Amino acid sequence: MLVFENDYSEGAHDKVLKRLLETNMEQLPGYGTDPYCVSAAEKIRKACGCPEAEICFLTGGTQTNQIVISTMLKPYEGVIAAETGHVSSHEAGAIECSGHKVLMLPQEEGKISADALSDYLHSFYEDENHEHMVFPGMVYISHPTEYGTLYTKGELAELSAVCAQYGIPLYMDGARLGYGLAAEGTDVTLKDVAEYCDVFYIGGTKVGALCGEAVVFTKEDMPPRFMTMVKQRGALLAKGRLLGVQFDALFTDGLYFEISRNAVAAAKRLKQILKEKGYKFYTDSPTNQVFVILENRKMEQLKKDVVFSFWEKKDEDHTVVRFATSWATRMEDVEKLAALL
Repeated sequence: MLVFENDYSEGAHDKVLKRLLETNMEQLPGYGTDPYCVSAAEKIRKACGCPEAEICFLTGGTQTNQIVISTMLKPYEGVIAAETGHVSSHEAGAIECSGHKVLMLPQEEGKISADALSDYLHSFYEDENHEHMVFPGMVYISHPTEYGTLYTKGELAELSAVCAQYGIPLYMDGARLGYGLAAEGTDVTLKDVAEYCDVFYIGGTKVGALCGEAVVFTKEDMPPRFMTMVKQRGALLAKGRLLGVQFDALFTDGLYFEISRNAVAAAKRLKQILKEKGYKFYTDSPTNQVFVILENRKMEQLKKDVVFSFWEKKDEDHTVVRFATSWATRMEDVEKLAALL
């Protein structure tokens, strides 16, 4: 079977595994206080151009979103997100379980606009009954979005300005951040992300690590006793070294960015193949997720040889499916898929 189901099917990059093995017998302090976590954090600060950043390593994306959002919000606040956002649809109500509401905005290709955000916030405070409502306390975006699309530097700047006007933080989910930064034509760098976002995370689980995400607070705004609350929520590893060693390896000699380019190159080739063969795309994603409209009959036939993701029903006879490439995708498998198509 050819597997294009997601970008975390494989384990970890060889260089990450090599460092885990090399450091395996070292006796180190726990809970992220080891020298590898310290080194990884310093390398991330340098890559972000943000020497004052506060960095914490957590176990996975859903835990990271739930913990960051719930600890930064007041009890009466909710988080604004696109209606297609990961926290809105694919996290099993993790945010709501923490006692906070997801306040959904309309989206365009997975993104929310500064104008829509500004209109929402203005309307909220103009409503004379807003004291009886859930207050908007944070804005959540992801880059890439659920549709593999990207914000521009200008769009991030505009969202950041609206958030600053209303005194609320802008939070970026960076589960696939490496693939967004590696995309052709993007004008967003890691330093831009650090400049315009109050907090974001660098995804490791989907970009070469066995597991783990690096949360970056850029404006000296880490909530008080953040690590205590991380532990309360079950996301603090006693063997924090496991995350530190991995991110230290990923941010050595540009490995994180190098392996991200592999996924984008594989997806670009796949899109070229699909286009040549007359397939229709659901959306134009410049990153590692390729959304294609398949006839149901063709989809069932393809399932015999290829693993991919159902996305949504297009109509009675067609389905939107997703092919995902990753840091580990081999170009030879893309060509095998071409032959099947």
